[in-house]
Amino acid sequence: MDHSSLIPVLRHTTLTDVPILDVVQLAASERGLIAIAYNTSAEIFLMQLVQTHQHALVSQGDGMTIELTQLREYLCGTRTQFSLPLDLRHLTKFQRQVLKAVVNVPHGETCSYGEIAALIGRPNAARAVGGANARNPLPIVIPCHRIIAADGSLGGYSGQGGLRTKRRLLKLERVQRVHC
Repeated sequence: MDHSSLIPVLRHTTLTDVPILDVVQLAASERGLIAIAYNTSAEIFLMQLVQTHQHALVSQGDGMTIELTQLREYLCGTRTQFSLPLDLRHLTKFQRQVLKAVVNVPHGETCSYGEIAALIGRPNAARAVGGANARNPLPIVIPCHRIIAADGSLGGYSGQGGLRTKRRLLKLERVQRVHC
């Protein structure tokens, strides 16, 4: 019996020469987009991918044209929404709840960590929301950069480039500090 068909395969591809981020690494499972990293080498991204998804094979990302196109359009300022399947099954239930609320924050708007906590029925979990946001495996597509502190300050940003990148993404969206 051939067990290779039981091993999940993750496809990987690289998007280059895009505004703000320069290089974006993407990976997808058969269910959808599973990881995004930017301003990092393919080698480092693949090492992290194998570490996170230990029982998976990684192959070159043929067939990821839609993902590449939508990310390029967003970073060039011509796309405001993504319509991509996402694979979040490797996350905890709480992380999935948080990220499902975050993905609904509209382009050009922001929401606070506390507001996300209230939206998921956990009004005292603002710090935990920040932690789940910091471990977002799909930044940009799940727009964790739109989540800010209750006082209107940027809060944190664990993506490559830190708050500088968060500011640039919010500027790209022409955010007016509107809360959800």
